[in-house]
Amino acid sequence: MARFTFVHAADLHLDTPFDGLSRLGDEVPARLRDASLRAWDNLVEETLRVEAAFLVLAGDIYDGPERGLRAQLRFRDGLRRLSEAGVRIFMVHGNHDPVEEGWSAIAEWPEAVTVFPTDEVRGEPVIRDGRRIATIYGISYARRETTDNLARLFPTETPDGFSLGLLHCNVGNNAEHAAYSPCSLDDLRAAAIDYWALGHIHQYSAISEGSPWAVYAGALQGRSPKPSETGPKGAVVVEVEEGKVRDLKFRPLDVFRFETRALDIGGVSDMAGLHDALQELGAEVADTSEGRQMILRAKLEGRGPVHLELRRAQEALPDLLRELREAGGGGDGVWWDRLIDRTAPPIDKEAIRQRGDFSAELLMRADALLADSDALEAFIARHCRPGDRRLRGLLGEVDEQDAREILSRAVDEALDRVESGEAG
Repeated sequence: MARFTFVHAADLHLDTPFDGLSRLGDEVPARLRDASLRAWDNLVEETLRVEAAFLVLAGDIYDGPERGLRAQLRFRDGLRRLSEAGVRIFMVHGNHDPVEEGWSAIAEWPEAVTVFPTDEVRGEPVIRDGRRIATIYGISYARRETTDNLARLFPTETPDGFSLGLLHCNVGNNAEHAAYSPCSLDDLRAAAIDYWALGHIHQYSAISEGSPWAVYAGALQGRSPKPSETGPKGAVVVEVEEGKVRDLKFRPLDVFRFETRALDIGGVSDMAGLHDALQELGAEVADTSEGRQMILRAKLEGRGPVHLELRRAQEALPDLLRELREAGGGGDGVWWDRLIDRTAPPIDKEAIRQRGDFSAELLMRADALLADSDALEAFIARHCRPGDRRLRGLLGEVDEQDAREILSRAVDEALDRVESGEAG
């Protein structure tokens, strides 16, 4: 049987306006708006580079019904390049670009493009050298509010060869995304599909590896500092041989990248030191950017004297962020988005030990456990309820050093709550 490669992408959200990042000034949103189109160009180049037999696009090509003209033209031009190179393109529409909402500036797609309908799941063969190497099945959203389980419409019998299902959906009711076309893994397994090319969830994830493969390619370009939008974004390159997936690789293709990093202020003595530590963090992010523009959000965590300075001067954090932005200005590829204060006041454990109160007793017991490995193991066994499988599984996976770290953090949190009066 034939050996071939295909590329799976989804959630392009072309021409996303990035209005929520206006706090960074005019330059960053303007660059970001171009980023989604440049990421599409990167996808076209990657598809050509790997000599893919076809490209599948699992919905949300555009960011909304308005579908800007430049996004539509840029998209069409990329499809034309692929079509002229002999690459087939298969696409469905999702909740952001439903067929019956919005408008289209393009009356006719390039010859190699197949757009799946909204009224049924249709199968389209991929022919190479006169032989069927794959069959692609898909269905588009007619309207945004599509809550039917479309996965159940896919066939339970398919022709010999590789079968691919193209669907924009929420498998397992992922809480970070709306429940459009919700379905379960069992629904996917019930169909005669070898590879599910999924869209709607913006993080790359192989939720089923074989029998069948079910993969979210994730978004092509991150759009905000939300957890689902951070980290590498791109597409999946899949190699098929003898009707089975032989290799699958995620390829980052994004232009801008959103990152959230934590900075422990425990070793920072003053605000000047905090400024220097943040600059070092920015340099570290720049070194790992691989030439991309990075939008950085830092969470300040831990305990130390800097916490008191941040509380004492309300403008300290905004001033610090302003200084970081002015000093960098994106020149090193890093744009500072926000500083989030999650710090806590320092705790003088020695002073607490001398008080003879509840907090002192808590510290004394923790010290005894940390000093005696057997006592620590016995404590965990005694306080882990027999029916609590989740906790038993967690504790069974950690070594003694991890257990000590967990206990130390728990004691710190308990002390913080007791000392601040939050323990009730």
